[in-house]
Amino acid sequence: MSKLIVLCPNPYRDCGLELTKKARDILSDNGYDVAVCPVFGSDDSSAIPKDIEITPWTEVTGKAFMFMVIGGDGTILHTARYLNHSDTPMLGINLGTKGFMASLEPEYLDMILEAAAGNYLESRRMMIDVKLMRGGKVVYSDCGLNDVVIHGMGDCIKITACCDGDRIMSFSGDGIVVATPTGSTGYSMSAGGPIVEPEARNIIISPICAHVMGAKSFVLAPQHTVTVGAEKIHDRRAYVSVDGSDGIDLANNDIVVIKQSDKTANLIHLGQKSFYDLTFEKLLYKTR
Repeated sequence: MSKLIVLCPNPYRDCGLELTKKARDILSDNGYDVAVCPVFGSDDSSAIPKDIEITPWTEVTGKAFMFMVIGGDGTILHTARYLNHSDTPMLGINLGTKGFMASLEPEYLDMILEAAAGNYLESRRMMIDVKLMRGGKVVYSDCGLNDVVIHGMGDCIKITACCDGDRIMSFSGDGIVVATPTGSTGYSMSAGGPIVEPEARNIIISPICAHVMGAKSFVLAPQHTVTVGAEKIHDRRAYVSVDGSDGIDLANNDIVVIKQSDKTANLIHLGQKSFYDLTFEKLLYKTR
């Protein structure tokens, strides 16, 4: 069995990679092989200290038995994309503002040895496959853990969302979010969508700033196919983005097709706090 653990830091969160160095030393001192593959800024000399050896992603793909992601939820999403959403377990060490996907807080860093030894729970997360159809042809495809966003760029756009061909909503507005349960605490929630426990299997559809009072969020069973049509764009600009990736420009009458993916994300949960405790503390109740 491989003993390689890959540390995936966000150097703009982990300044000077101080936490990364501590994690590297803890793991190395306990007999694990460690590689450091930054998710962002690997070519930024001001962000990466000279005493840190950086390993290219191509050298660790398919060789590591675990990835430890040091940053926020966005860093985990980017790491999942680097891994092409493989089944390799990911442990998130939270340096972000929310940290719903990152189960370990920095003050408990020593617990990475528990994870490395296999003493953890797996949290399997639903993912979505996304295709952009133009003139009946697929011009872009992707896989998302969090959400797909269709959004205008400074102008209202006409959006029609359907479930298995039946219209759910049609409105003019800023756009729409189609999220997984994992993504329900992100942009979807900000758009008025419900909070859904992350290991559920649902597709959540939420309009963004709709110019009609009746446009509300829908929660669908996972077996459905959702299509979102972008209309009346013409000289206006709009884009589609999966998990916060660089947007793809939309053309008039493009169709975005969203289905449950065969892939799942494998996040490590160390049992410190439940999703409900996190939701209560981070969203519903703020202590001073």
